[in-house]
Amino acid sequence: MTPPRTSSPVLVGRGDELAALLGAVADQPAVALVEGEAGVGKSRLVRELLRRPEVTPLRVLTGFCQPLREPFPYGAVLDALRTVAGLLGRVPLSPVTGVLRPLLPEIADRLPDPPPRPEDPRHERHHLFRAVREVVAALGPVLLVVEDLHWADDGCRHLLRFLMADPPPDLTVLVTYRREDSPGGMPLGRAYRPPAGVTGVVVGLSPLDAAQVHDLAAAILDVDGVSAEFAARLHERTAGIPFVVEEVLRALRDPDWRLLDEVAVPALLRDAMAERLDRLTTTGRRIAQAAAVLGVPAEEELLAEVGAVEPDRARAALTHALRSGVLHEAADMRYGFRHILAQQAVYDTLTGPERQRLHLRASSALANVTPRPFIQLAEHSLKAGRHTEWLRNCEAAADRALEVGDPSTATRLYQRLLDEASPAPSDVDRLAVKLGLVARGGIDQHDPRATLERLLDDRRLSRSARGQVRMNLGFLLIRQFEGTVQARSHLEQAVTELADQPELAMRARAVLGQPFIGATPLHEHLGWMRVVDSYIESCENPEVRYSLLANELGSRLSIGDHSVVSELDRLPASSADVEIRRHLARANCNLADACALVGHFDLAHDFLDKGLRLTVGAGVPFTASTGQSTRIHLDWYSGNWGSLVARAGRLLDEYRELLPVASEISLVLGCLAVARGDWDEAERYLAESGVRSVENSITPVALGGFAPLARLWFERGDLTRACAEADLGLDLVRRKGVWAWTGELAPAAVDAYCAAGRLEDAVELVEELTAGVADRDAPLAHVALKVCRALVAMGRDDDAVFLLRDARRAADALGLAYYSATLSERIALCGLESGDASAVSALGEVADRFEALGAGRDAARCRHLVRGTGVAMPSRRGRRGYGNALSPREQDVARLLAQGRTNREIADVLFLSPRTVEQHVARVLRKLGVASRAELLA
Repeated sequence: MTPPRTSSPVLVGRGDELAALLGAVADQPAVALVEGEAGVGKSRLVRELLRRPEVTPLRVLTGFCQPLREPFPYGAVLDALRTVAGLLGRVPLSPVTGVLRPLLPEIADRLPDPPPRPEDPRHERHHLFRAVREVVAALGPVLLVVEDLHWADDGCRHLLRFLMADPPPDLTVLVTYRREDSPGGMPLGRAYRPPAGVTGVVVGLSPLDAAQVHDLAAAILDVDGVSAEFAARLHERTAGIPFVVEEVLRALRDPDWRLLDEVAVPALLRDAMAERLDRLTTTGRRIAQAAAVLGVPAEEELLAEVGAVEPDRARAALTHALRSGVLHEAADMRYGFRHILAQQAVYDTLTGPERQRLHLRASSALANVTPRPFIQLAEHSLKAGRHTEWLRNCEAAADRALEVGDPSTATRLYQRLLDEASPAPSDVDRLAVKLGLVARGGIDQHDPRATLERLLDDRRLSRSARGQVRMNLGFLLIRQFEGTVQARSHLEQAVTELADQPELAMRARAVLGQPFIGATPLHEHLGWMRVVDSYIESCENPEVRYSLLANELGSRLSIGDHSVVSELDRLPASSADVEIRRHLARANCNLADACALVGHFDLAHDFLDKGLRLTVGAGVPFTASTGQSTRIHLDWYSGNWGSLVARAGRLLDEYRELLPVASEISLVLGCLAVARGDWDEAERYLAESGVRSVENSITPVALGGFAPLARLWFERGDLTRACAEADLGLDLVRRKGVWAWTGELAPAAVDAYCAAGRLEDAVELVEELTAGVADRDAPLAHVALKVCRALVAMGRDDDAVFLLRDARRAADALGLAYYSATLSERIALCGLESGDASAVSALGEVADRFEALGAGRDAARCRHLVRGTGVAMPSRRGRRGYGNALSPREQDVARLLAQGRTNREIADVLFLSPRTVEQHVARVLRKLGVASRAELLA
């Protein structure tokens, strides 16, 4: 029998998966996701794909993500583009591609000069992403392959999501990954669905079954077949993982079937690699062992230095290791193992003293690399038994990660040091404070909460450091679901523990003074705020002053404090000091949020633009995330709903664990769902706005959630539940004492009370609101007061229409598109009741306004009212023909069909007859090219 091959000459058991990838390649633009555990054959499938003639016309660009990476955003994608210089030049490149020049020196001479750096930070990263897209588009038909995405940096994931969301027409993106090793189980950081017009395929690779292991073994051994007993035993020992099957069979120079019964799979794998190592020269083994210890592909010189191989003998030794199949060339003259399991197998052949010696050499060699790879140095120090060096390098790696804007890695490393390092008391103090500082400003998936809580009981921690840890834990908890009550307790205790550090204690007081946390009465917050305000007046430290102002100004503005506007000049435009710039970014984003709460929408946009610009390069992703949620809320108010559901959904996926961000986005999505008549979706989102746990809520967001809930039940005809939701919201307002936040709740409550016959409650609420906002700078609440007075007057006072029009003028002045449309509907209804001949056409125009916004339920209600008058309206068909595209009404029907609604339920939501719905359903199915509801749902 011939010696076994190093791998199967044919692809076994992956025919369907290969066909799916070929289909994606043939139908560009396309996105293909290949997932599976280590060794299951992802790379083998990709190699087979690249050999197929169907792929030949494509430019294949390949990037690899590596473990133990140093922070380098977009690394794998940029590596894939380094070799395309010879392909550029045929198509003029957009000026935006010039931003890639400093990142891709290999192709810099083919790129235009960099454009001016944009002032808006949202555009800076967008420019880079567009540049990559433009370069890829200029290459013609392209297959971009990124392997091992589970090791990718966040920037690389964001860039790939951008390409996948709107790929060039001639691009296929193919990524491989292990879901179990991906952050949060999602290789792209959040769920991905291909957009319309983009072919999408997910190929999941499972271990081979016994029959497939039989075929694989026969192909590798170059025989017609193996015994069923051998195949079954091989499948049992290898779990059907193709790589392990191959490695086991490689150990069989003479196929001795009894070997399978004598040695367990892990030992067999180690033995297989040991045998292949034995066939190498001494220097070849040293090179392979050095590669196993380094753990990432390395250049020849580094392998030689770690393996203690003379430079003049290293080339021959490396060549022997490559030809023997022990090592392979990864990319760019860097050499490593074909698979991490192979690397581990060689590593396991080393004795303890050998490993320690090699790790020491690796530390020495890497210490001379610029920039220093601190993460790798830390790992080698740890495994070499150099505890002090490990602590120093790991801390340096965390500091470096924070410097380059990677707080996730920094948090994980600080946390690891505290969990595993057994540091000295002075180290515990320093590391604990660092962890708290970075955790409170980041959005890390590796939640450090447990570590910080455990540190509070660590006797090595000094009182001062414990106060800082407790304060930072409070800052962390205050943005977590069900954490705000505990956060306040920690912050109050931290004030006591930080008595000898007044600057830090004031920061805790400033957060306790923020009024929008939970159900704590406003007068308690004001007590903290007065102490902080007094301290700011005498504070000479600019970093501390701006830190406190970042909370104080936003807090006071959010409750309608008139005096804040005159104090805004206390904030400079920017600062060269990165710490001050972080506080200024937070101050402006907080002010933007406060302005949005009370109705200063133009100011909100100005502050938000300024704040987000300041976040660029400042390493404050949490601040940036709150700014993005404020932007979403502002778009709701202004009626910029075109892509709002999609944008809000993406942000919610990304920031689902952050209470201030997720609750505000859930509120907006719930409001949009109410406007569309998607009741179940609305309830689901609004439940996450804080209405069911007001003690642990962002108070104005929770108040905002009670308003659409009251409207939802009002629209569904359940006035009892509508009033109950309004009662709960108003109870929170009365406990809190901030009437400036009732801009949406108060009108919804008055509407429900009037409809339910609770006129006295409605009148009492108007009186409370009048008193509550009398001296407050809260434009939105003042508009709400006008609306409430008009609603109470409707049907009872001839001035109702005058009051409604006055309220609408105020709403229009603030740019409240949806608010204005609802008031216009009320005005038209009053006109119908009084016999105004123009009211019917006015109501039809309001329906068009609702439809343009995307408020399908409201538009349908208005048209139903028009039909009820019996007055014929001009045909809408004359305005536009939709052909094979779905009309707005058909889009509403399609959306409800996709939710599994019956014709009767759709008719109730859209105010249509079942017969009309039946006709719409038939047109929707025909236009979408499906034969039935079941096929549409599938």
